[in-house]
Amino acid sequence: MSERSFYLDFERPIVELEKRIEEMQTQAETDGLDLSREMRTLEERVERLRHDIYSGLTRWQRVQISRHPQRPYALDYIAQMLTDFTELHGDRYFGDDKAIVGGPARLDGEPLMVVGIQSGRNVEERKLRNFGMPHPEGYRKALRLMTMAAKFGKPVLTLVDTSGAFPGIEAEERGQAEAIARNLFEMSHLPVPIVVAVIGQAFSGGAIGITVGDRILMLEHAVYSVIVPESCSTILFRTRDRKEEAAEALKLSAADLKEHGIIDRVVPEPFGGAHRDMVGAAATLKRHVKEAFAELCGLSPVELVDQRVDKFAAMGHWEE
Repeated sequence: MSERSFYLDFERPIVELEKRIEEMQTQAETDGLDLSREMRTLEERVERLRHDIYSGLTRWQRVQISRHPQRPYALDYIAQMLTDFTELHGDRYFGDDKAIVGGPARLDGEPLMVVGIQSGRNVEERKLRNFGMPHPEGYRKALRLMTMAAKFGKPVLTLVDTSGAFPGIEAEERGQAEAIARNLFEMSHLPVPIVVAVIGQAFSGGAIGITVGDRILMLEHAVYSVIVPESCSTILFRTRDRKEEAAEALKLSAADLKEHGIIDRVVPEPFGGAHRDMVGAAATLKRHVKEAFAELCGLSPVELVDQRVDKFAAMGHWEE
């Protein structure tokens, strides 16, 4: 399905008006009529309707936006934001997981290591990338690249977008839980700056496996939680049909997570979502990434690690 023909359920009223505008345009060209006034009125209605819808999104609607098939993926942001990217492969233990991409690159001339979780836009790409669900060797590849960055004193940027780690038997046999846990420990002690950007959906341990950082940025319509709403609904209510209710309870939006101190910064998206203007979305994210690295550049390795550990230790609410 093309980008033009794809739309989310809650966008249906907008799409119907846009179709009427297209039909009116065709009629005007065919019959030689001047319908500019009527078309302008409908275009104004479209903009008002789009503003009303996107100004009051529910959490489930944000989940839908985060999964939009035309939303920019990790490699899209790498291409737009960075230069001199060289992808490196393999974990040096088992194989190369194509759901995790990464390698050295430059951010406005400054070297860094970038690691991202990549999905695909068509069936072939999705099979190649395992639908953006990493295997253990993917997390071990990510750790290898981050360890390499630390060896050469280069900062790390991670781009997070996954529904979760691959849940198959073979992944468990190769130590999925251990690989993610190892990343959490090693990233918490990595002696170089780490900036994390949640660019789409970030669910379960599959997301947090590369989400330990000094600054955690999150795009406006991205989502981040311990579990996808459908699975949460199935566990709590014994049905997937209450996924909207589960999304509300999970408090998974960028605004929710900023309020609770889980992330550090909400990165605005072009109106209507990053998929409507990939170049603009990448430019905004790049600016925020540079600002985050600038905040960290004067800290020593000891200060970085101490502040990072304190940051994550302070998360959560409890009573004694």
